[in-house]
Amino acid sequence: MFDALYLTFSAIAWAIVGYKARAWFRDRGNTDLGLTALMTSGVPIVFLFSAPSVYRWFDRLTGVANLAMVFLYSAVVLFASGATVLLLRWTGRGDEAAKARAAARSRFAVITVAVAWTAAIVCFAVGRPDAVEHPRDFSTAYADAPGVVAFLVLYLTIFGVSLAGLGTLCPRYAAQLGRSWLAKGLRTLAAGCWLGLLYCACKLVGFVLSWAGHEMYWLSNGVAPMSASVAALLVLLGFSLPAVGPRAAAWRRLRRLGPLWRAVTEHAPEVTIGESRWSRRWPVADLEWRANRQMAEIRDIQRGIRRHVEPETLVIARRRATAAALDDRRLAAVVEAAALRRGLANQITGHVPTPHADSVVVTVSADPAEEHEHLARVADVYHDPMVDEVLTELRESCSARLL
Repeated sequence: MFDALYLTFSAIAWAIVGYKARAWFRDRGNTDLGLTALMTSGVPIVFLFSAPSVYRWFDRLTGVANLAMVFLYSAVVLFASGATVLLLRWTGRGDEAAKARAAARSRFAVITVAVAWTAAIVCFAVGRPDAVEHPRDFSTAYADAPGVVAFLVLYLTIFGVSLAGLGTLCPRYAAQLGRSWLAKGLRTLAAGCWLGLLYCACKLVGFVLSWAGHEMYWLSNGVAPMSASVAALLVLLGFSLPAVGPRAAAWRRLRRLGPLWRAVTEHAPEVTIGESRWSRRWPVADLEWRANRQMAEIRDIQRGIRRHVEPETLVIARRRATAAALDDRRLAAVVEAAALRRGLANQITGHVPTPHADSVVVTVSADPAEEHEHLARVADVYHDPMVDEVLTELRESCSARLL
């Protein structure tokens, strides 16, 4: 069970790390992105060595019992060190003096962690009292071994201080970023850090209870590792959301805009731009570009057909939407959908009404994201029965005038 669980977590974590590394390879001048890719690589290593079968296999391979625990905790320290440096780089934004102070503090932090962790490894080497494997109960098995306890305390101190700093700073930055994906990522990262502190607290409480003669294995060897696992996944998700979130939103827009885009470009293929080579081979490539392109092409067609739309179309649509007590956003979508369908139908027959509508594009916001969402709502109601009723009433009205 534990093998399958931790190896699955490791595979998920490696996929996320690979995604971040790929982004850094495309932008190698981005130091923060490179540091993020490096520090997050420690998380899948932690999951890998947490699998009992991998733990025991590694120890048999090296001939040193519980050496896998040193590698596991070293991966955690790698993450903690990277988080600390990233934290200091964030606080050093500003003038050159602030950057210089941040660089000096980063060097001091790295040196301090390196010295402390070297001391911890020495404590492990000289304080390990036996050669029995303890992949799941290492901390409680050696609660009476001073060297191993010192190793564990140094590890928890390094890890806990880094988590506390990152968990405190992330919400502050998120509060300045509104509802952006970066803000969501920072809040998710902070949640992972605070949950990681729960892991540290469970381990420390376990030590104290063991020293007092009250063993609580379920706390140190059950609650602690599981909370750490969930915390690690939250941290990785937090680092990935700023990149993955916009792409996921673009994918949703593509799926919602697709039917509308195909309908309005069917008779005007000249306005469309061909798919890129990567888009044809890989359906999730260039998602944001493709979503923006579809919106621009729909808007171009809308502006081109306004001379084919009777002003009465918009009046009838607003009246029916108001009578149906639709909110402002859905009302705007119904009006635009009705105008778009009427304009395309008249364009096909060559009918140019006099007078024609001044505009069939309803601008709801200067924010491109809001405009994308509005056009997606237009796609949602494009074949809505209410739009059918608007067009039916319009045709009846036009026929009555001709009689």
